[in-house]
Amino acid sequence: MYGPVPPCAFVRDGPESFHERRGYDLTLAGMLNSHFSLLQGAEFCLRVLVACACGAVIGVERSRRFKEAGVRTHVIVCAAAALIMVVSKYGFADLVGPDGSFSGSRGADPARIAAQVVSGVSFLGAGVIFKNGSTVKGLTTAAGIWATAGIGLAIGAGLYWIGVFVTAVIAVLQYAMHRFTVGADSYVSNLLRVAAPESSEFHAALDKKLTEWKAQTTETRIQRGENGINTYEMTLLLPSYITTNDILDCLRDNEEIVEINVTQIN
Repeated sequence: MYGPVPPCAFVRDGPESFHERRGYDLTLAGMLNSHFSLLQGAEFCLRVLVACACGAVIGVERSRRFKEAGVRTHVIVCAAAALIMVVSKYGFADLVGPDGSFSGSRGADPARIAAQVVSGVSFLGAGVIFKNGSTVKGLTTAAGIWATAGIGLAIGAGLYWIGVFVTAVIAVLQYAMHRFTVGADSYVSNLLRVAAPESSEFHAALDKKLTEWKAQTTETRIQRGENGINTYEMTLLLPSYITTNDILDCLRDNEEIVEINVTQIN
């Protein structure tokens, strides 16, 4: 009624034979689970828990900066990736042949499920990337989600040390690069909206302030009002040490300015 049962390549507890333990009364799930001892099952759970901890470490840094994907997102991604890797490696244990290889007649491939995580998690990463004018936000968070999935796969495969090591490296780099910024990372995008009458003196004063701030203008829009008051809306890249209060303090002294609004974009 049933074909021959191949010997198992995994360690099993108890003195009784594999055939005796796996009688015809076992369900399909029971047949699969009978390949693993209680200790091996506990290790699978441990891998998921370690993955959760690693994902939380990366997520804490993102959450402290009020990013869209925080601790919960990174924990779920890392835990799910670890689970997928465990299923990908060990979910076909009942197809192991006498020589320890997978049966080609069943077409079992232990890597095909895990391979989909690399491409599938990209859709999740794309969800946290959005464009606001000329500014793109969420790239670092999306990269962190992709790296978190890789960490989960490593821990799910049993490579604890490399998974924990990469977690530490990414977390340290995230904190260090936000504290010691270089190049474009040392600039912050700000949306400046100023309402003032049309005058060459105002334009000269504004240009002087932007030069003092070493600002880079990425987008400018001017809306002319019927009462002679123009609204200037500019997206500026300013050094991170220039705060919103600094901008307001400099511009409020100009009596020509009717309204000032400064919003930090990232």
